[in-house]
Amino acid sequence: MLVYKFGGTSVGSVVNMNHVKDIINTNDQKIVVLSAMSGTTNALVAISESIAAGDVKAAEEQIDNLNETYNATVYDLLHEASLQQDVSDYVNGIFRNLRQAATRNYYAQLHNSILANGELLSTYMFSRFLEQEGFNVVVLPALDFMRVDRNNEPDNFYIKQSLFRLIDSQPTADIYITQGFISLDADGAITNLHRGGSDYTATIIGAAIDADEVQIWTDIDGFHNNDPRFVNDTRALSHLSYDEAAELAYFGAKILHPQTVMPVRRLDIPLRLKNTMAPEAHGTLITNQIHGEGIKAIAAKDGITAIKIKSVRMLLAHGFLKKIFEIFETYETAIDMITTSEIAVSLTIDNTTNLEAIVTELQKFAEVEVEDYMSIVCLVGNQIIYHPDTPELFQILQDVNVRMIAYGGSNNNISLLVNTSDKLETLQKLQRYVFNGYSVLV
Repeated sequence: MLVYKFGGTSVGSVVNMNHVKDIINTNDQKIVVLSAMSGTTNALVAISESIAAGDVKAAEEQIDNLNETYNATVYDLLHEASLQQDVSDYVNGIFRNLRQAATRNYYAQLHNSILANGELLSTYMFSRFLEQEGFNVVVLPALDFMRVDRNNEPDNFYIKQSLFRLIDSQPTADIYITQGFISLDADGAITNLHRGGSDYTATIIGAAIDADEVQIWTDIDGFHNNDPRFVNDTRALSHLSYDEAAELAYFGAKILHPQTVMPVRRLDIPLRLKNTMAPEAHGTLITNQIHGEGIKAIAAKDGITAIKIKSVRMLLAHGFLKKIFEIFETYETAIDMITTSEIAVSLTIDNTTNLEAIVTELQKFAEVEVEDYMSIVCLVGNQIIYHPDTPELFQILQDVNVRMIAYGGSNNNISLLVNTSDKLETLQKLQRYVFNGYSVLV
């Protein structure tokens, strides 16, 4: 069995939904994971924020606007009157519930419940569309099998058992449709896998059923060797290893949720990235196989804060690093990069929720400097640190203020910390030198 995941853009219009229909029209039995239609999650976040602020009028206006968008889509997508009426009733029922929520007292759980409606809407509409087109399709509600534990990690045993039980209870289908992103927590309340989490849903399902392959379909033809939003003449990479893909996803490549690779790597299930608008393109195939050495791709991650922790007592003192790490662990704040000297530690974080408390704790035994508006530029490739051309790349960055370098912590990754204002120049210079064959002296 195959697992297909289609992102918000792929189901964001009637034209694109028809592309998706053609892509999944194969003889293979498959589970299809859908995101919310593009723009829907942002609209639902805005609705939730208006309700939380007590602005009922704004919330109702936002709900009405989104309701109109969906009603128009229903009548463009479906041609049979009975199906139109059925789906229209479902859609209007969702928005009727949202209007009722807007007039009630806001509570924390409501936010996740509001956001879940995006995926519920897209899967119901698309499944009925496939029925109209003659497909044998069954909907598998994600909230009937997808659950995270108290550490917000997938409850894999529960997911596998519940998913097979759900499939066995349904008529056999060629295509099973389910929602990405949404889940239950350990207490049975609605939660989600955060932005981009539909990718993660797909590979969790792929691991649960030991899929032949998981395919992530989006609006770009695979991982590119640099960020096409900022750099011209990038190209898609035909093959990556799981480790290379995981590094790129974590350090800013938007095409893939950072945790997506983990479930399938363990079982050696191929992961393929494809373009819904250009299905004939090869895309990127991610497996355990390694293809070539040296720098393959560059990614950048914004929103980085650098923290320098300095203490003269660190000289020959043991326990200094332990104290630092314990503080970050206490406040559940992950560290991206770290460098050390005899008297100082410099590190970066991308979550500043508890920054003030962390700094207060650190100041009890060290001097602390904080800098924000930083970016990490990550160079990825198999055995990158051993490749003979790698050291030369630093010459091209002699005019860029590189604040930190992480080199050697991974054989597949070199990370550079730069001011966000220098990110664009850094990406473009590296593109010219690494991939376009310019001389270092140019």
